[in-house]
Amino acid sequence: MKTFHITLPDEALRGSLQQKIDNLTKPKGALGRLEELALQVGLVQQTLSPTLKCPTNVLFAGDHGIADEGVSLSPKEVTWQQTCHFLQGGAGISFLCRQHGFKLKVVDAGVDHNLPYEQGIINKKVGRGTKNFLYEAAMSAEEMERCLVHGAEVVDDCFNEGCNVISFGEMGIGNTSPSSVWMSVFTDIPLEKCVGAGSGLDAPGIAHKYKVLRQAMENYRGDGSARDLIRHYGGFEMVMAIGAMLRAAELKMIILIDGFIMTACLLAASQLHPEVMAYAVFGHQGDESGHKMLLDALHAKPLLNLHLRLGEGSGAVCAYPILDSAVRMLNEMDSFQASAITKYF
Repeated sequence: MKTFHITLPDEALRGSLQQKIDNLTKPKGALGRLEELALQVGLVQQTLSPTLKCPTNVLFAGDHGIADEGVSLSPKEVTWQQTCHFLQGGAGISFLCRQHGFKLKVVDAGVDHNLPYEQGIINKKVGRGTKNFLYEAAMSAEEMERCLVHGAEVVDDCFNEGCNVISFGEMGIGNTSPSSVWMSVFTDIPLEKCVGAGSGLDAPGIAHKYKVLRQAMENYRGDGSARDLIRHYGGFEMVMAIGAMLRAAELKMIILIDGFIMTACLLAASQLHPEVMAYAVFGHQGDESGHKMLLDALHAKPLLNLHLRLGEGSGAVCAYPILDSAVRMLNEMDSFQASAITKYF
């Protein structure tokens, strides 16, 4: 069984970091969320002068058996088509990564297609899509283990390339369905409030999706543990993202969290290791109906609300400049003492 040893940042530096922030040439608290972010990054990196290096967006792709139940407006083949498209440079996440200086890594976690790995897609395929969790567990315990290990391996590669700030995205038709179920079982929010339009379902479509997921939850006969619920409902790409998040926290990297699906993955990861939350920066509140409630349940304050519902890591990458501003504030602003300015409030 893959194990992670995640520790909370040492709080001993908090006072010195706060003092440095409070003595920059501005009224105390005047830079708001930037000050909160600077404190968080400084604690994670255990320094008064943190840095952000080699930002990377890892996009995991996989197919879902539950998609056979008509829970998504988009056809299943979009998963492999978009996965091939990402590295050609014309997708949404492609231009955002170029704009903000991110490396983009695309990982086949479990796409039901033979992908062109020679084009740069990373082959970590665990299977050709999960099973249909309406009738049986989406994956076996062994497949879940492989997902956690492969996710950690991808993060190790990023870390060894110099990355210390990482975001995760996904591509998988139907993956708002397991996200909704995880949200409900891990927060006790009624399923009806967790189910949304996904890629564009109308009201009857949402009602059908809810009916399918409710039946899947009623059919569940597992032991109710976090690991079993993750295995029973999750997608290969989602569980791989969990392994990636946990390894990133273990390596004390900053984790930029994207929209509804990646927030659900972080929620699931936190059921295994609550300490992961200390390393998470929430980039974006998306338009999926349950996302705000999920963020509230995690006591999370997203940096942006741009009405995105693309996934792929798009909201996280868009939020990166704000994180960069927080770090620049610590490193580039003068103190009152150094600038011979009278401290004001």
